[in-house]
Amino acid sequence: MNALAATNRNFKLAARLLGLDSKLERSLLIPFREIKVECTIPKDDGTLASYVGFRVQHDNARGPMKGGIRYHPEVDPDEVNALAQLMTWKTAVANIPYGGAKGGIGCDPAGLSISELERLTRVFTQKIHDLVGVHTDVPAPDMGTGPQTMAWILDEYSKFHGYSPAVVTGKPIDLGGSLGRDAATGRGVLFATEALLNEYGKSISGQRVVIQGFGNVGSWAAQLISESGGKVVAVSDITGAIKNSNGIDIPALLKHVKETKGVRGFHGADVIDPKSILVEDCDVLIPAALGGVINRENANDIKAKFIIEAANHPTDPEADEILAKKGVVILPDIYANSGGVTVSYFEWVQNIQGFMWDEEKVNDELRTYMTKGFKAVKEMCKTHACDLRMGAFTLGVNRVARATVLRGWEA
Repeated sequence: MNALAATNRNFKLAARLLGLDSKLERSLLIPFREIKVECTIPKDDGTLASYVGFRVQHDNARGPMKGGIRYHPEVDPDEVNALAQLMTWKTAVANIPYGGAKGGIGCDPAGLSISELERLTRVFTQKIHDLVGVHTDVPAPDMGTGPQTMAWILDEYSKFHGYSPAVVTGKPIDLGGSLGRDAATGRGVLFATEALLNEYGKSISGQRVVIQGFGNVGSWAAQLISESGGKVVAVSDITGAIKNSNGIDIPALLKHVKETKGVRGFHGADVIDPKSILVEDCDVLIPAALGGVINRENANDIKAKFIIEAANHPTDPEADEILAKKGVVILPDIYANSGGVTVSYFEWVQNIQGFMWDEEKVNDELRTYMTKGFKAVKEMCKTHACDLRMGAFTLGVNRVARATVLRGWEA
């Protein structure tokens, strides 16, 4: 089942539990606006190249739309629609005043020079500048983009609208980016894991953790979990997978990854088959890479007691059912990885106020939001006698539905 089908399925199950009428249900699913633009730029060799840029703006009942911009050769419209919709529910679960959006450009960023990427970003911004904005739609980085991309968007947008640091988040610190933003999703995963384990009378200390994916989210989660006394026993990335049952030395691994661009070749652990990473013996499994990695093929073999979804949509609905029967507790993506968008909200708030916070305040506020979010999800689980995924979906959908009705928008 692809990401859009799975997201629609979860939404419909949540709508049924909430007893939403069919007209309201339909209007909540339809995107507010879909934008598609041609971006033509001169390449460094003087030839012209055309790319397709797009933005799906899903819902703005609770506030400006929010979501990443990705640069990737395979930009699938269905996936972008699913991710825009997921952002609507995620921002509602986090209880921050945003709706959902997602977008990007169909290109291979590795095959473009820095100056070509800058020209492409600026042309894309020229095409959509009147459809995004501080109180309309606030983009952020995603796959293949980063703080520098946001800096170019900010500069190009400001040519039309005056200096507007709050038009994008995930910016460099020197242009109004927030302290703590880089670690935010990984730190949110730590707080989410703590909240879940507390529910079962456990703490992170002494838990054996496996992390699939060692990019920004996976590496920060590993570092923060090991600092909290957790034992990271296996990790993987695109270069390979490693395991040490006594716990991997995470500071040494981070140094190795910085030098060699991957976990492969790290001396403090044994090499294992990357395909086996998800079925390694552990207490907590954190998929922090791609979607759809936990499916009916491997769900029966998973030994973890808790799964924390740091990636978007890592678990197929079929695997969900298999794992539920085994008694595995899954903390869903729309809550577990919401630390990033929550700190993006803090960045936007700081930019609007023109008053920047220190890192301690950012992290304290994030802990407060993640803890309150978990309590709210658990309340919905009790109300509707459902699992954590449906608890999170009913919470998000209900908040958006209420805002939609209060604004008089229901069909």
